[in-house]
Amino acid sequence: MTFGPLVTTDWLAREGNTADLVLFDASTYLPNEGKNGREEYLRAHIPGARFFDIDAFSDPDTPLPHTLPSQGRFARLAGAEGVGNDTRVVVYDQKGLFSAARAWWLFRYFGHQNVAVLDGGLPKWLAEQRATETGEPAAAQERSFQVNVHARKVRGLGDVLEAIERDDTLILDARAANRFDGSTAEARPGVASGHIPGSQNLPYSRLLRSDHTLQPAETLRTLFSAAGVDGNKPVITSCGSGVTAAVLLLGMEVAGLPEGALYDGSWTEWGSRADTPKATGVV
Repeated sequence: MTFGPLVTTDWLAREGNTADLVLFDASTYLPNEGKNGREEYLRAHIPGARFFDIDAFSDPDTPLPHTLPSQGRFARLAGAEGVGNDTRVVVYDQKGLFSAARAWWLFRYFGHQNVAVLDGGLPKWLAEQRATETGEPAAAQERSFQVNVHARKVRGLGDVLEAIERDDTLILDARAANRFDGSTAEARPGVASGHIPGSQNLPYSRLLRSDHTLQPAETLRTLFSAAGVDGNKPVITSCGSGVTAAVLLLGMEVAGLPEGALYDGSWTEWGSRADTPKATGVV
């Protein structure tokens, strides 16, 4: 039986100690933020949580940040953290909702449906004065994890080039407006400013309420509709490096919209190449 895509802090407080559940802190930070997800995890995390290293759960043989790992790598790393095919997985992050959705999407891409995001993440947990712990967790009991890739959930550079040429797919960019319109520099060296021509901007932060939880489904549908998501045109989400693009996909699922796909290289790949068209300004 599947659950998710969201669980509440009350639910986690009740269910967190059950044997079939693995909880992950999947925090990561932008290069210019000066923070490290694992170090912050060691300082304070929800009791029982393990650290989901997004950089480890990625392809080590590409210069792009945290792109999809191989099937074997994901299976090995997930199993080593105690995740089997019958395990319920809950992911959260230290910002509320930033990188947890990337971990959620990774599990879904590799065929694991029993995965959910903690709505509001660590900030909501702390605001409710719930307990935390420090340091490394106990060693996990290794499990066998078999992958079942859902290739439709991801798109590559060639797919996006074809999509903008045909103009039959909506490219939805989750970055902040000033990054999308090119009025501010990108954090990564060598990456141009701007956006994919023809794409629309829906900053992932607009999907969140003040307590870092996702907006209700009706509000999400309104936000997506204003950005051109009407359920008729396929959607490819993008961002800086494939992290907050997953927040848009999570929001689409909560809103009851057709499933989208994630451009894994996102703007880091697109903006660092000389052979890709780029646009600036407000759409």
